[in-house]
Amino acid sequence: MSNETALARHALLVRSLMRGDAFATPPAERSLIETHISSLVLAGCYVYKLRKPLKLDFLDFSTPALRHFDCLEELRLNRRTAPQLYVDVLPIVGTPEAPRIGTHADAPRAIDWALRMRRFDQDLLLDAMARAGTLAATHIDALAERVATFHASLPPAPPMHDHARGQAATVRAWALANLDALRAAATSAAQAERVAALRRWTDRECTRLAPLMRRREVHGHVRECHGDLHLRNIVLIDGVPLPFDGIEFDAEMRRIDVVNDIAFTFMDLLGHGLPEFAWRFASGYAEHSGDYAGLALLRFFAVYRALVRARVALLRAQQVQAEAEAEAGSVAKAGAHDSIEKYLALAESLAEPAAAQQPLLVLTSGVSGSGKSTVAQCLAQHLGAVRVRSDVERKRLFALAATTRPAPAELATLYGADATQRTYARLGELARELLQAGVSVVVDAVALRRSERDALRSLADECGARFSLVECHAPEAVLRARIERRLREANDASDADAGVLALQLGVREPAAADEAVLAFDTDCAMEELERRCEALAARLVHAPRATETPPP
Repeated sequence: MSNETALARHALLVRSLMRGDAFATPPAERSLIETHISSLVLAGCYVYKLRKPLKLDFLDFSTPALRHFDCLEELRLNRRTAPQLYVDVLPIVGTPEAPRIGTHADAPRAIDWALRMRRFDQDLLLDAMARAGTLAATHIDALAERVATFHASLPPAPPMHDHARGQAATVRAWALANLDALRAAATSAAQAERVAALRRWTDRECTRLAPLMRRREVHGHVRECHGDLHLRNIVLIDGVPLPFDGIEFDAEMRRIDVVNDIAFTFMDLLGHGLPEFAWRFASGYAEHSGDYAGLALLRFFAVYRALVRARVALLRAQQVQAEAEAEAGSVAKAGAHDSIEKYLALAESLAEPAAAQQPLLVLTSGVSGSGKSTVAQCLAQHLGAVRVRSDVERKRLFALAATTRPAPAELATLYGADATQRTYARLGELARELLQAGVSVVVDAVALRRSERDALRSLADECGARFSLVECHAPEAVLRARIERRLREANDASDADAGVLALQLGVREPAAADEAVLAFDTDCAMEELERRCEALAARLVHAPRATETPPP
């Protein structure tokens, strides 16, 4: 049976489900969501997801048995991230003209299968929130932590000994197949050449990055991930962002590098015009996972993910043309081609040389309670940079979670001279990795001693990066109040108390005039602090060199 004939039969089945008596919910209260591979019937408090009977180069849903297996796989995989949403798999019995949702006992008579999910408010999908302007930094922070925790729970996939089947070769094949399909469907010679240019870029980058991809596969960074982690597949339930609807139809497409997984979210935030949130997410993920080195692949995978979305838009346009009436089809097809153009343009912007400007290393220093961590995070998202935080990395060196409160006996070791030296060495290693990958870095550290500041300045120079020193300050009473509040809330990586602050104030080496320090007053409301950070970020981006004294 051809795709067209099978789709027509599927369309009849879905129309019958929408209009008939398969559900207690009246037809007027049912709704339908169509994707390029599924039809979702929303009825009452449930969603019934049916696979379209397609056979494509990347999936095969051509028989009821294959669709049944795929439903079971989706149930299994998505219960890892959203168990409260995924209920069961049920048979559809009867005929396409008069179907009903059966029970498990009806399985031998099934004409098709539906995955049953609990319904949720579509306005709480993160893409809907992004469009409505209700997506907040707190949601991004929670998502970064949740995805990092999910990835950490997954066992590493055994590395492929056959390099032709390894991650680098697989990603190359997927990426080039997407580009070939887009070029074949190009609507103009100019668009075909743009796709060809992206193909050449992808081919070069695959060759350049293949050794890194291989090392990461060997070292366990390839896992059975979500695989489709864009904003429409993440929903806010009870204030918590839950990824759902992961890739189930092809094990190879979810057996991926964890950075490939997060690159979809990163790209989609960029596509929604939220670059600050994109970088906040990437930075937060690296902070929770410790996988800063993987961000060397972020740009490549983000281009690949943008082209995946362009290919999905193309498939949907082709389906609409085949399924819909001529007038409705032409309108929907035009909208789909607008999406293709959007994602092509996004891929091109991501593929532009990362060194259009030198990467930047910013050190935000200051005593405990000075607001340097908040400033560092805010600067990083506005600069398109990654924050590296000394409080987090110090504890990681001792295999401690960021918010773990050490016992009093452990504090002397954790904050002794040797541990401090190791911490600053680690900050330098991470900054070097990121700068060499073309990623700007904001190092968040007290940096009381000039030698600590000079080491990072020298590192920036070695990496061909610009350097800026930002020193955060506030009145001592404000410092003490912030520290007391932080200790009460017990949700931050810092262990500093009033005694630590007194010690810092007594031993710090003030920045000398030749350090070209940027003094930054944090004694203001959060809204004003964010405004000042945004203005400072704009100044840092356009500063011609690190040692130039900024304008007043």
